[in-house]
Amino acid sequence: MKKVKVGIIGCGNISQIYFTNLKKYPEIDLVAAADIDLDRAKMRAEEFGLSKAYTVEQLLADPEIEIVVNLTIPKAHAPVCLQALEAGKHVYVEKPLAVTREDGKKVLELAAKKGLRVASAPETFLGGGIQTCRKLIDDGAIGTPISATGFMLGEGPEGWHPDPEFFYEAGGGPMFDMGPYYLTAYIALLGPFRRVTGSAVISHPERTITSEKKNGKVIKVETPTHIAGVIDFQSGAVGTLITSFDTKAGTSLPNIEIHGTAGSLLVPDPNTFGGTIKLRRYGQEEWEEVPFTHGNTDNNRGIGVADMACAIVEGRQHRANGAMAYHVLEAMHGFHDASREGKHYVMESTCERPEPLPALENSEAGV
Repeated sequence: MKKVKVGIIGCGNISQIYFTNLKKYPEIDLVAAADIDLDRAKMRAEEFGLSKAYTVEQLLADPEIEIVVNLTIPKAHAPVCLQALEAGKHVYVEKPLAVTREDGKKVLELAAKKGLRVASAPETFLGGGIQTCRKLIDDGAIGTPISATGFMLGEGPEGWHPDPEFFYEAGGGPMFDMGPYYLTAYIALLGPFRRVTGSAVISHPERTITSEKKNGKVIKVETPTHIAGVIDFQSGAVGTLITSFDTKAGTSLPNIEIHGTAGSLLVPDPNTFGGTIKLRRYGQEEWEEVPFTHGNTDNNRGIGVADMACAIVEGRQHRANGAMAYHVLEAMHGFHDASREGKHYVMESTCERPEPLPALENSEAGV
């Protein structure tokens, strides 16, 4: 298969796993690193044996780079994507697709105008955990899905992240940080949404950083830190999702459970590629642990880029596509809108449930 040449913009905290994994995928030729801090780009290029360490402008001007992987902070996602598209590059962006719905639409519209592709994290739904759950649902293991419940409850990133300020700005918070994992998993398992509603609060107006780099710095909180949402799926199922940075003492709640007419399914953490899957069919007294039917159960960040590269060569739709990412972005705003306005938010966008990956007995290739 033809290798697709890839460059990464943004050499910060999340970039290391992308550099590590993108060097391994046979579909990809990782050729360049870029950052607004050129020294940081040089550090990553040297660390991973890349010949090109660029400024952002230099990477966008390189004619051989076909896909730009955008790992910048959320408020830079849309501007950098738009620059890359204008330069004639396909783009894969970290979540969320953009901070605002308006910017998300601009990215998709420009891509369509240019005949280019947009993809977005999270790609964890391509891991063996979610893909095995998808196969169980499609095979009828729980009958017709009726409901989904999801919980992401934690104490916030200021205790471990070296630069946590952006988590509390517009486009941050637990919904925009972690919601994409859950909502994308929901779409992969049950399909798109019809409407959403919710309640959202800022529980503490300020946060104090306790991680080493900026220990003691006080952050002003600009976005809700506890959101309880309800989702009506187009399929007729009803879901709930609670995301919080306010749960200091932890939780005993599951990540995701799907309930159907013939059973219930315990879905692993959608921020991982593997995890434990448990199934309880109607009439069973105990939950049974289900083995993986799919590979990619380690930290396979970059698989969405590899699938995109394959799709470009094969002329098919890539799975972590922009339409799904925009649908997730709209839903996250919808929870906030519904809380603020006291009414349901009816979704304007839709998307296709992405095609599943082949099971292991059919293919060992992953993508």
